[in-house]
Amino acid sequence: MIDTSIIGQFADLKVLRIIPHGAVLDGEQLGDILLPKRYCTEQLQEEDVVRVFVYFDSEDRIVATTEEPYVKRDEFAFLDVREVNRIGAFMDWGLQKDLLIPYREQKANIQEGGNYLVYCYYDQESERLAGSTKTAKFLDTVPPEYVPDEEVNILVTEEHELGFKCIVDNLFSGMIYHNEIFTPVHIGEKRRGFVKQVREDEKIDVALQLTGKNSSHERKDPILDYLKTHDGVMFITDKSDPEMIYDTFGMSKKMFKKAIGHLYKEKIIRIEKDKIVLNR
Repeated sequence: MIDTSIIGQFADLKVLRIIPHGAVLDGEQLGDILLPKRYCTEQLQEEDVVRVFVYFDSEDRIVATTEEPYVKRDEFAFLDVREVNRIGAFMDWGLQKDLLIPYREQKANIQEGGNYLVYCYYDQESERLAGSTKTAKFLDTVPPEYVPDEEVNILVTEEHELGFKCIVDNLFSGMIYHNEIFTPVHIGEKRRGFVKQVREDEKIDVALQLTGKNSSHERKDPILDYLKTHDGVMFITDKSDPEMIYDTFGMSKKMFKKAIGHLYKEKIIRIEKDKIVLNR
């Protein structure tokens, strides 16, 4: 089976050759992929590696672009409707070819000029990228594995009597409560949040800020304390078992990776193949 995972995503692809119409990129199992000339710089040469978004053009050929779409595969975003015809609704997602939402994937009839919450996915049947406004079926399909205070990415989707509904990490349903909101919140806004709790129904209560000992800076302290009491070396890395990480530091593997990433960027630690070392 051909690996289609880069379709609808950004990928770093090697330039095989330069042609009058642009650059031919190595799409590996997908074959040659054209980067049209308008996206090529004068300095681009064979063997260069370029970061591109891979999708389908108006003739359903796999092509590349350096433009940034408003939404990528397996993500949610609010998009404007350019056109509605007998095939479906065509959404503006920031690229030359619009994103199609077939009628079967419309929660309700979409009106031209409207703005809707859309999920972008790869349709295995048609082997094309498509959109859907039946967003609920793409949420909460796996159990959420978060710990309190874990940082997440959220998309605010709807105002509710209790607060604002949101989508957490493009995977789960969440809620931000009115009495815990201290800054303006807008529908369609993307921002970071923090997990308060995962409820019994597997929905997630989200906070927009943390204070005191729960701040992001303080989450690095357990790792630094461990290093200082173990001669500046630890053999717990981002490859370690999640249970070991939680038992040692009281945080999820995802939070641990973010914390060591911050420490690495600040040049407090160095990350080696099988260990993490405190810089002296």
